[in-house]
Amino acid sequence: MREPLDPVLRPIDIFAGARDASRPEDRLREVRKRAARLREELLSAPPVPCYRSRGLVRVPYPTRYALRDAFRGPTPFVHILNRVFLVQFEAEGRLRTLLASPSDIRANAETPFFKRLGGMFGPFKDLGQRIIAPELGTVESCLAEAGLSPEDIDYITYDHLHTQDVRRWLGTQGRPGFLPRAKLLVMRQEWESTLALAPPQRDWYCPGGIDGVDPSRIVLLDGDTKLGESVVLMATPGHTEGNHSIVVRTSEGIFVTSENGVGPDAYAPRASRIPGLRRYAEDTGMEVVINGNTLERGLDQYISMVQEKEVAGASRQNPDFPAMVSSSELSAYALFPGVTPTFSFGDLTLGKPARPTRDDTKTRAADAALSV
Repeated sequence: MREPLDPVLRPIDIFAGARDASRPEDRLREVRKRAARLREELLSAPPVPCYRSRGLVRVPYPTRYALRDAFRGPTPFVHILNRVFLVQFEAEGRLRTLLASPSDIRANAETPFFKRLGGMFGPFKDLGQRIIAPELGTVESCLAEAGLSPEDIDYITYDHLHTQDVRRWLGTQGRPGFLPRAKLLVMRQEWESTLALAPPQRDWYCPGGIDGVDPSRIVLLDGDTKLGESVVLMATPGHTEGNHSIVVRTSEGIFVTSENGVGPDAYAPRASRIPGLRRYAEDTGMEVVINGNTLERGLDQYISMVQEKEVAGASRQNPDFPAMVSSSELSAYALFPGVTPTFSFGDLTLGKPARPTRDDTKTRAADAALSV
């Protein structure tokens, strides 16, 4: 595993070789065992001083992808709520700020699948967009609410790059980004995939979404990486080849964020009241219901979801479900009846955000010089 130049980022090898066995059941067993070890390690770490999530936009999503073969009902679409997460953590003697899943809503709408969906409204596209995909907030408003400036953000990350256009945040040649210091933390495989997509992937990536970004703003990770003592970017391939999960030790336990599943119901189908999920789990023995729009690596995705929920553990709000705070969480919507989540987290506010001190600002000039 290559060492990033940034000393805040520390590769860890807790899952190294866990999926090497030829027998899938052995892989699953080994991943589960090591997930318990990571959970124990993180629970001994201090909680991050600030963890927040805020809704950005609700988007329609085919039920056949969100809940695969488990759902029993006529509703062809569900609503998923895209959120942005603000995490502050201590590392290298000072406070750092990470934004997870900051979405440029308007630019992301150019993703081919969603662009075609919006085109179904014809001349009423704008009205249809407001009804079917209502915007709830922006990254800018989230920062303002937290009392932070764009310069305060050290890193951004996404569990994967489906639908994401990062140019607004990082800038391109001749156009500065909104987040002047932030670096994108991304798994190397995810970045390489985005540079040369195959047709089954292409429908879900925003055209040109990474074009012209200064390479010094990109930090390529080669596996599980720790940020300070209380945050881990955990490789969880499956939904995409380069998928990772954002794992955070908070004051309410460990929260894990990804889009491998669309909410707590997908991670605990036997406890779900969504039509079909419990029966599906009982009939098949499936522990989870994968979010399968691309099925790049379906078996790996299943194992990754088990890994995620084992690291997260039971939610303190509802112990029937793991503390999986999905980046795109299933939500109820009147136009899509019959698919109401049994349990969801909603927006979370743990701790109070803090601005960097004057000494921090001096240190940041040195940090900005680090590149990969």
